Amino acid sequence: MSGYTIIDVDTHVTESPDLWTSRAPEKMRDRVPHVETDKDGRLSWFVGGESLLANPGMTATAGRGNMQNPPKNYEEMHPGAHDAQERLKYMDQMGIWAMVMYPNVGGFGAQEFLKLNDPELMLTCVQIYNDWQTEWASADTRRLLPITSLPFWDVEAAVTEIRRCATMGHRGILFTGEPQFWGQPLLGDPHWNPLWEVSIELNLPISFHIGSGNMELGLLKNKIESYGKMAAFTELSVDVFLRNGMQMTDLIMSGVLARYPEIQFISVESGIGWIPFVLEALDYQFQDNGVSKDNPEFDRLPSEYFARNIYACYWFEQTAPRRLIDKVGVDNILFETDFPHPTSLYGDEVHKRIKGGLSDCEESVRRKILWDNAQQLYQVAPPTAQDEAKRETVAAAA
Repeated sequence: MSGYTIIDVDTHVTESPDLWTSRAPEKMRDRVPHVETDKDGRLSWFVGGESLLANPGMTATAGRGNMQNPPKNYEEMHPGAHDAQERLKYMDQMGIWAMVMYPNVGGFGAQEFLKLNDPELMLTCVQIYNDWQTEWASADTRRLLPITSLPFWDVEAAVTEIRRCATMGHRGILFTGEPQFWGQPLLGDPHWNPLWEVSIELNLPISFHIGSGNMELGLLKNKIESYGKMAAFTELSVDVFLRNGMQMTDLIMSGVLARYPEIQFISVESGIGWIPFVLEALDYQFQDNGVSKDNPEFDRLPSEYFARNIYACYWFEQTAPRRLIDKVGVDNILFETDFPHPTSLYGDEVHKRIKGGLSDCEESVRRKILWDNAQQLYQVAPPTAQDEAKRETVAAAA
């Protein structure tokens, strides 16, 4: 039996401090995202002249407990946060065969680049990130799976970037679940048809990662002052989970899934416990309001579109994996750790949470959630005998 038991569908790579300044054309270098150090030695990313709410250390708290004590610099981070070889070592220790990778600095839907307010510069920064992520994954392209960030504000450029990155081995597409919040058309608008069509053509799933739309950061700052930092962040964490539920309902009712039956979407880092209620509510309202009479393109219930076209990811939950798998659909559930973010599972907690949530499941169900669904979705090649032998050596030395 393989020592690798997990394909982790949501992790992040802490961007190197010179990612954009070392790669951008000289005429742009004074305007690209960059890192500054304060008098206490803490680092901060600046994009479009604004300091991001989270410094580099806040994207790599794994192994340090929680957000109360983030690393001040790269030396204090878990090395797997930013070093690909160290990431692979950690994966071997944990029995994780592959990891899907998402960004930090550009935002979970590339929306932070809008602050640059220059279309050429914005596109360049997206392309630089995608190139860097591709190079990072080259440490082992079977196991480190890049997802293409998009210049979503320009759908033609976005399609071009998807095609470019697909040739470099990217495994999916990162898109905002709330394009309207950024002044773009709604999901159901024909404006986005080229994006849906290239996704199907290249067999690349589209990710709605939490935090890609309206996070109400201005209000968050007020709540930090009123409630305290950790209380405000706790509320925000749950708020963005539920916002993905709103994005999912929008997607289902937009007609996109009816018009493109082969397309695949993933709700990333939002959990699964809320899904049965949302689907039941959608089906009830759909039937009660006679939606299909006014919209004949709908040929099935909302829950049936979900079952055919949408995946969701879980990590810390214990109740939903034990009681709601059949209501969500075993074929629609993926597992993640969110390494190395503040909410991530790390070290022994990974297998502790898996055991607690899936201990009552049949082995075939466990394997689907931890491995089979992701392997099929991301076209992951399995480990070889040599890989297994190497993992045993690394795990023994840990």
